[in-house]
Amino acid sequence: MSKEDLEDEGATSFQKTYEKYRRDIIPALPSHNLPENKEETNEEDEAYQKTYEKYRDILPTLPKEKGWLTEYLFQYQGFWLSPGAVKATMLVQHYFRAQPTDIFAATPPKSGTTWLRALIFATMNRTQFELSTHPLLTTNPHGCFPYLETFICEDGSISNLDTFPCPRLFSTHIPYSLLPAESMTGVSGCTFVYLCRNPKDVLVSKWIFININKSRHKQLPALSLEEAFELFCQGTSHYGSFWEHVLGYWKASLENPKKILFLKYEDLKNEPLVYVKRLAEFLGKPFTPEEERNGDVEEIVRLCSFENLSSLEINKHGEHRFNSEYVVNNRDFFRKGQVGDWKNYLTDEMVKRIDQITEEKLYGSGLRFGA
Repeated sequence: MSKEDLEDEGATSFQKTYEKYRRDIIPALPSHNLPENKEETNEEDEAYQKTYEKYRDILPTLPKEKGWLTEYLFQYQGFWLSPGAVKATMLVQHYFRAQPTDIFAATPPKSGTTWLRALIFATMNRTQFELSTHPLLTTNPHGCFPYLETFICEDGSISNLDTFPCPRLFSTHIPYSLLPAESMTGVSGCTFVYLCRNPKDVLVSKWIFININKSRHKQLPALSLEEAFELFCQGTSHYGSFWEHVLGYWKASLENPKKILFLKYEDLKNEPLVYVKRLAEFLGKPFTPEEERNGDVEEIVRLCSFENLSSLEINKHGEHRFNSEYVVNNRDFFRKGQVGDWKNYLTDEMVKRIDQITEEKLYGSGLRFGA
């Protein structure tokens, strides 16, 4: 198959995912946004294409280092990004029209993104769907909850995002300092739920995930754990240094706690009922006493649990296409869902070094991770 045929096939598959979201998910949700007028849409589309041109010009000039899944990562405004992430970040910075009601699930890669998406979607839309026919039973969480970097790059127009139901739900890995301050991170900006995880588990999960997908796509040779460890410790990682990523959202949550809810994966695993209720309250959709008596909180926790989602046919045999070239088997989003799996992979020397970096990076911030 030629590269052109592959790209056409990829575009078609992505379009099917996008159309499924628009056909099956959006109509069931309330409060559709009105599209902009045609003249304004055309102006935005022209500006959108100019960003592509600017991206093509700037990419060769950026510092680059060895990548994980792609050949290189490029340093853009202080963070190491894949070529696609550079393009997506530029589009978000210059032409994404944020709305004050937008809700973002923000995470460093491999920190519980799939789980957080499911929990937010189920919590926000709990009155729209019966549990017996819930979209999460037949659609991977990535299909119910758009990943902003993919949609803004692959759809070809930011104007289509304006047709999403309000509040719009998005997922992102973009570091906080790279988001546009005026429209997204100011006092009147969007709402963020940030989930992070012990860096040792992040490293192991990311290394395994990357190598699984390298094997499938046969793009680059497998990355050894030793190589991944060094890159991770140096901060040469997708979406930049883990510690800088976490600190950006942590500090912002302290400054603006009404707009940013900062969560840890380990806390969510230990007390899911407590944190799902906290999540609902933060998002302005607190559970009523009747809902709590009826066991609605428990039902959402069960629906979104690793055990339930990983057992569904769609997540055992389906796939998700992030762009025209990158496809992931849904089962690869559900490896173990455990806390502390790093103990099965990292040497004592590796653990000591990561713990030391974590202590140094987080010193004085008030943020801590368990052993």
